[in-house]
Amino acid sequence: MNFGQAVERLKEDRKVARQGWNGKGQWVVLMPALFLDSPIVNGRTSKHLGEGVDLDSQPYFALHTAQGKWQPGWVPSTSDVLAEDWEVVE
Repeated sequence: MNFGQAVERLKEDRKVARQGWNGKGQWVVLMPALFLDSPIVNGRTSKHLGEGVDLDSQPYFALHTAQGKWQPGWVPSTSDVLAEDWEVVE
């Protein structure tokens, strides 16, 4: 499938990956928007936002790497966007 179709699967809360990726076992998900009232925001985040500030996170892509690491803020390359080898990962 192409990248547009992969994005549609991401919007359906599915995982997608490219067959051509060298890093086997990696996949992408779409993390939905998240709002947390300030008392719930953890110290790691409030350190940057400020104490008493709500967290209003917008949707973003996250990559689960071949090394098993979580990488928020994944951005597709030009070759990813033009690729036709996207597939749903179960």
